[in-house]
Amino acid sequence: MDAEERQRFAALAKAVAEDRDQQAFSILFDYFAPRLKAWLMRQKMTSGEAEELVQEVMIVLWHKAGLYDATRSSLSTWLFRIARNRRIDLQRRASTHTFDETDPALQPPAGIGADEMIANDDRDAKIRAAVGQLPEEQRDMLRAAFFLGQSHSEIAEATGLPLGTVKSRIRLAFGKLRKVLEQENA
Repeated sequence: MDAEERQRFAALAKAVAEDRDQQAFSILFDYFAPRLKAWLMRQKMTSGEAEELVQEVMIVLWHKAGLYDATRSSLSTWLFRIARNRRIDLQRRASTHTFDETDPALQPPAGIGADEMIANDDRDAKIRAAVGQLPEEQRDMLRAAFFLGQSHSEIAEATGLPLGTVKSRIRLAFGKLRKVLEQENA
């Protein structure tokens, strides 16, 4: 593109920006749209994707031609840069939506058999009975930590107890639970 053509395109872009000159826009569209489409197709876009992206670029030209600065680059460079950035954005969006259907995290959990359900219920009953045998202050600490999801610091603040006391009571409660459950399993 020679200097005369650059100045002509810059003047047409200015007319679009300042006067919403449809004839100037039509000239720019007719010149740049096929070139942008061909370039995008060389970038491994389908014809339909390229046409859609060219439409977006030309809409940017129509609405934001005032942002074009002829002293910084040619109109061609500006439009191709917009097309390049839009293409990259499309690729990023497309890559974030792909997922592996065989990923174990996306598979439903295996069904639990009747034997396992009964064993789980028995285990849960034993744990509830063991927790019921704990001193009240230890039981309260366990409830706060594991059922309410509070941190040791939050429990200490809520109860007014030192942090070390909270940790000790939880540790003692676990020790007692372990003994009770080991005795029942033996």
